[in-house]
Amino acid sequence: MSESPTARPADRIELLQTGPLMPMIEKQLAAHFTVHRLDGADGDAVLAQAGPRIRAIATGVGATARRRVTADLMDALPQLEIVSNFGVGYDSVDAAAAGTRGVVVTNTPGVLDDEVADLTLALTLAAVRRLPQAERYLRAGKWPTGGFPLTATLRDRSIGIVGMGRIGQAIARRLEGFGRPIAYHSRRPAADVAYPHYPDLLALARDVDVLIVIVPGGAATDRMINAEVLQALGPRGVLINVARGSVVDEPALIAALQDGTILAAGLDVFAHEPNVPEALVALDNVVLLPHVASATQLTRDAMGQLVVDNLLAWAAGRPPLTPVPETPWPPVRG
Repeated sequence: MSESPTARPADRIELLQTGPLMPMIEKQLAAHFTVHRLDGADGDAVLAQAGPRIRAIATGVGATARRRVTADLMDALPQLEIVSNFGVGYDSVDAAAAGTRGVVVTNTPGVLDDEVADLTLALTLAAVRRLPQAERYLRAGKWPTGGFPLTATLRDRSIGIVGMGRIGQAIARRLEGFGRPIAYHSRRPAADVAYPHYPDLLALARDVDVLIVIVPGGAATDRMINAEVLQALGPRGVLINVARGSVVDEPALIAALQDGTILAAGLDVFAHEPNVPEALVALDNVVLLPHVASATQLTRDAMGQLVVDNLLAWAAGRPPLTPVPETPWPPVRG
């Protein structure tokens, strides 16, 4: 619910919250700002009443973003100056539109890199070595009837990483300990990265056996892992997606897993979260996780604090801590 005009301290900046956020975020927002909620039944009325005074937005990705921060929403907020986003990915915010309006967008990079990298290795091993399937075999009482079938291994596989930003590099550093060849695809070579760079994604997919995807969401990467890429990855191939569900053509992946075009997959993200296709759930050669790559209390608290700290820095007249590339600080209003 939006606070009533009479309850609004005159010196408080008014902020719009698009959906539920962590309690530790909401508590601090309430302590420092006059918070208006967009995700209630009266969201449109809140927007009409408070919109002309809103100077900041707190939002999130996935299920926490009840409403996307679109150009239309920003047009309804003529005093808007900052959008503080929970998550490294900010595809629920139209950052390009924000940039043209002189609105800075912030995200929460850095604090979750190691957590996501750790989970990526766990998911890779789980998919290659079929660890969840082996546990289910034991729990079902099948071990006394015979050992679990032999599995694939990382020992004879090369690894390709799609995306070589901070998290991609953290994943690669961990993979070095496995002694396997590592290569990567990105639009341009990453600075100070010695692994072979493939400007052509199809060429990378043909040359590796495990393809790990860790790129931002958005139009530029929409369904970049398509049927052609999966065909190139081949019948020994394992796909790991810890990026965004939109990056993978989900129907093409389901077909590839069903017909043996690729061997297996490990997925932490899906196209229409939290809804996962029944066809994926029914498959035995895919490991499925409910978008938990950064989901530890320590890391999520650090992400939440960065959401708040970006807003507090801006409110105090200081540069926000982590503006995204499309909206550098200081902003330029058109």
